[in-house]
Amino acid sequence: QVQLQESGPGLVKPSQTLSLTCTVSGDSITTDYYYWSWIRRPPGKGLEWLGAISYAGITYYDSSLKSRTYISRDTSKNQFTLHLASVTPEDTAMYYCARGGQYSSTVSDDYDYWGQGTQVTVSS
Repeated sequence: QVQLQESGPGLVKPSQTLSLTCTVSGDSITTDYYYWSWIRRPPGKGLEWLGAISYAGITYYDSSLKSRTYISRDTSKNQFTLHLASVTPEDTAMYYCARGGQYSSTVSDDYDYWGQGTQVTVSS
């Protein structure tokens, strides 16, 4: 089975950079034709796609967040990491990593595997 697991801080201060790592098992992030995405759900709101990295290492970002979003990967560890700079309280959300056939989607069914999610709160 394919498993994804998010890890990182649950609390970050405004202006800091949030870094969340997704560890993937049961599939390689480099060999299968999939996109590996970061999606979040703010409290009381719907899903928001943040960005993705393809099996080839190509990155894609939401236009509204592009200036402060970066996705990297460590192929030796089968991990990919979200870096979200200059966070504000509006970045408080449940953050998920997921595998999908499309790189940009806020439709849950477009992703076949999800991490369990990790709550991130931005507060001083």
